[in-house]
Amino acid sequence: MPIGRVTQVVDCREAMGMGKGGGLAQRGTISECRYPDVIVVGMSPGRRHVTKPVCDITSGLRQQGVEYSVSTLVLNAGSGVPPDAPKIAGGVIGAYFGLSDKEIAQIERHKVAILHHGNVRSHVVHKVRFILQACNIPAIVVSQSPVDYEDFAKEGVKTALVMPPADRIVTKGTVAAIVSGVTRGQTPTREKMVEVISAVMKLLKNKEKLE
Repeated sequence: MPIGRVTQVVDCREAMGMGKGGGLAQRGTISECRYPDVIVVGMSPGRRHVTKPVCDITSGLRQQGVEYSVSTLVLNAGSGVPPDAPKIAGGVIGAYFGLSDKEIAQIERHKVAILHHGNVRSHVVHKVRFILQACNIPAIVVSQSPVDYEDFAKEGVKTALVMPPADRIVTKGTVAAIVSGVTRGQTPTREKMVEVISAVMKLLKNKEKLE
């Protein structure tokens, strides 16, 4: 049984960051851990899309003594909406949201994914659907805007509480938990961090029982 401090070595990112001091991780980077348990997936950085609070969630999980390894992935094409999302008036400005084969493989190596996709409710739903169509993994959705399981089920996403009709299911993965009210660009409150950590621990323990 360890006594006193426990040292953790963390590889923060795969490449140099952006801005003063290199503080913001570039798109298309991943900080990998020794044992792939939890992966926190964030949007591509930009003026409107900021990766915070992804790093706060990653650090918070480690600081709370979570006995699992946590990786962080900043998507290469994490802005905008997927090509199959309903078109809005005026069309989509900028690039479409997407995943590379490499990113899909990186996500699927883990046991649980935490997906953070910002503040636009419809964008959150369609980005999560797109990821879970490609990745067979239980996911915890973290967002600023309020979303519920029915929002995802209506779009064919499997969820822990509401399941779409069998002929309308389009995802391999499942929305296992939702934590809304996490403000984009700010450090999450202690209460929200507790919600995220509790959801992570519950999912990992359930997966251990099944294994």
